[in-house]
Amino acid sequence: MPSDPALLGLVDALCASDRPESILVWKRSAKVQKLLRGLGDGTIAASHEGLDSVPGKPAEHLRALMQHHSLLPHRDPYLPRFEQWIEGKLDGLPDEVRQPVQYFATWHHLRRIRAKVGAGAATRGPVHSAKQEITETVKFLVWLHETYQRTAATCTQQDVDEWLATGPTTHSAIRTFFVVARKARLNTTVTVQHRSAKSSPSLSQDQRLAWIHELLTGTSESLPYRVAAMLLLLYAQPLVKVVTFRTSIIDDGDSGMSITLGSHPTDVPEPFASLLREHLAARPNLRTGGGPDSPWLFPSTLAGRHLHPNTVMDRLRDLGVNLLAARNRAIGELVLECPPSLVAEALGYSPQVAFLHADKAAEPWARYAGRSIKSP
Repeated sequence: MPSDPALLGLVDALCASDRPESILVWKRSAKVQKLLRGLGDGTIAASHEGLDSVPGKPAEHLRALMQHHSLLPHRDPYLPRFEQWIEGKLDGLPDEVRQPVQYFATWHHLRRIRAKVGAGAATRGPVHSAKQEITETVKFLVWLHETYQRTAATCTQQDVDEWLATGPTTHSAIRTFFVVARKARLNTTVTVQHRSAKSSPSLSQDQRLAWIHELLTGTSESLPYRVAAMLLLLYAQPLVKVVTFRTSIIDDGDSGMSITLGSHPTDVPEPFASLLREHLAARPNLRTGGGPDSPWLFPSTLAGRHLHPNTVMDRLRDLGVNLLAARNRAIGELVLECPPSLVAEALGYSPQVAFLHADKAAEPWARYAGRSIKSP
């Protein structure tokens, strides 16, 4: 029997599972048995660092369970992976490329993301953007080194213009690197302009209504994903935000159901209200060690966590939903019905975004923008 309090607590948590048969099935895995033996004999420390030494799903499941039961302190899940990712990205690069990329990755991105962790802010999006910018910077500097034998310091405007003109739009992600390079006086001659999207995808209103009908009445997807998609199609909520919703944002009283997405509650119409009640009564993943007290509207299989946004996005994309087009159409229709400032307050958008969609819809509401918001 282990003497470490964290391991004793882990044993208690596993034994208290609402579905002991699922724990027994999970323990049959050779990887799980090896992990548990290592924790038991002390070769793997019952700590974040110990679990980091055996990366994989079993370790992440135990980490989530131990955090949920306060056996380990909560830790941002993206920062440690990002730190490891940077090390891997730098490995094997020539010095002429590695040194400026290392400065960019650590002194700009890593420092910024650590500050967000310290402030309790979400890091999934910033880490994703940072990875893309670092990756594109590596590609550019390797190309520059191999093609012209030049470095970040000796790079010319013509080099950058050629890179931007001869590749995909992701090439423009090198802009932040040159902003940082200018501030550090590594290269003060190169300028990369902001890239503006040439078009904004949008469903037709008929397509949006067809998807709403399918999700309310069809069986093409399971209930949690249908609810998530309805929050996208009805209320223009991005899925990266939807998965973080807590059940507390829903109020179901005698006068009907409402949901708080912004500064005040918004009515939930039927038949979506009934669909949402059905989901609340049967949320999945509540018997994986976290217990039925999960605060999340969309609980994860990992105790104490919500679903990863990619899980939902991939399922809906496989179904055929164009996520950005659906969100654009939803907010576009909403600003046709109400003043954009009210839509922004109800849905948690900035007024600037709501008025931008109103302007695209060529609605007279747009002329009130100057009265309602200040220019950015």
